[in-house]
Parts: sequence; structure tokens; C-alpha cells
Amino acid sequence: MSQTIIAEDGSKRCQWCGTVPEFLPYHDNEWGYPVSDDQRLFEKLCLESFQSGLSWRTILAKRENFRKAFDQFDFNKVARFDDKDVERLLNDKGIVRHRGKIEAVINNAKRAREMVAKHGSIAAYVWRFEPDADDLAAPQSASTSDQSIALSKQLKKLGWKFVGPTTVYAFMQAMGLINDHVHDCIIRGKVEKARDKFRRPT
Repeated sequence: MSQTIIAEDGSKRCQWCGTVPEFLPYHDNEWGYPVSDDQRLFEKLCLESFQSGLSWRTILAKRENFRKAFDQFDFNKVARFDDKDVERLLNDKGIVRHRGKIEAVINNAKRAREMVAKHGSIAAYVWRFEPDADDLAAPQSASTSDQSIALSKQLKKLGWKFVGPTTVYAFMQAMGLINDHVHDCIIRGKVEKARDKFRRPT
């Protein structure tokens, strides 16, 4: 079975991005490109945790609502959220109203601040878990990896919540720690060039 689709421009792309129209721009412009911005990394970890048990289409459709509700995922601000904020969020129809996940975001914002204080940045911490090319499975053939399991364990040890190995693997795919575009996808080469130029945070 083919892992690609032919898009309207005649080029091959990962099959999953053809399932709904909103996936194509996300696939072409975001998914897999390396990210070192702490706020974007924190946002993605939070959104992946909200996706648990749901579809990415649901979360992507609500992403701007999530950003508004959580102060653009500025973890320094979110860390100061209190019980009133939790109740406000539980009444926000624009997001996924799951108390455990909402409380996890607030908890994780506090843990993010601790991580920055100790390690300099979230980016410096998570990019330590970038796998070697020889350790990668075939593109889109896995839902976890040794590295996602290791990062998940470390995050949990540091007090983070809703960061299981599958959630962390999806985060690593999206934030460019691995290039998981299939080999025939036109975007794979663009992502690889971006990764070659990317300066790994330390």
C-alpha cells in the first residue's frame, strides 16, 4: 500500500496529509521542521497531551482557541494560573474541557520554568534526545522509540504529566527531532535541509 498521495500540484506527499484539507498546510509548513523556540516546544507538548484519545484534526481545529485560552502557551504566565483559571478553562467551549489535561498544562508550565532555570531552556533539554540516524525506524512505521521512551521517563521523573512515550514520539516527529516524512514525500528533502542548517541548542 502506498504511503503517499499525489497532491494538486502533482507532487507526492505523506498519505496522512490528504485525509482532510487542513492537514496539508500543517504538513508542508510545520510538521518535521526543527524547532528550538521554548514557547513552541511547550505548546506542542501541551497540544499533544490534549490529543491523547482524540484526533489531531480536533486539536488542530481548536489550536487558536487553545492559544488564546492559555496565554499563547507562555509557560511563565500559565505557571501562575490558579483554581479560577481552571474553572474558566473548563467552561471554555473552544478547547477540550478535560480537567486532568488542563491541570497538567498548568503543572507542566511550572516544571518548564524549573527546566529552564536548571538547563537553560526546554530546547537544550529535549534536543539531547535526538536519535542518531542509524537508530531510526522506517518513516511512519513506529509510534514510540527508545528515545521517546527515555524522554518520557525523564519528564515524568521531573514531575511532568500526560507525557507518555507515544505523546512524546508525536512531539518529536512534529518538532523535527526526527524527519518522519516518508522517503517519496516532496517535503522530506526540505525538512532534511532545514535540519542540516539547524543549530542544535546546548
